[in-house]
Amino acid sequence: MSNDLENNLAGKAALAAGAAIGSAAIAAALLFVKRRKARQNEKPLHPEQAPETD
Repeated sequence: MSNDLENNLAGKAALAAGAAIGSAAIAAALLFVKRRKARQNEKPLHPEQAPETD
């Protein structure tokens, strides 16, 4: 009886951990896309305003 209870709790814990990891991955992907889109809208620097690189 106690073994079934432990397995049930372990299964629920694994499911909760999987859901937390999945939602964190989705949030990170959305933030990445938002940041990438914001950078895409930035205008490139003109050569006369570019920092010196040598």
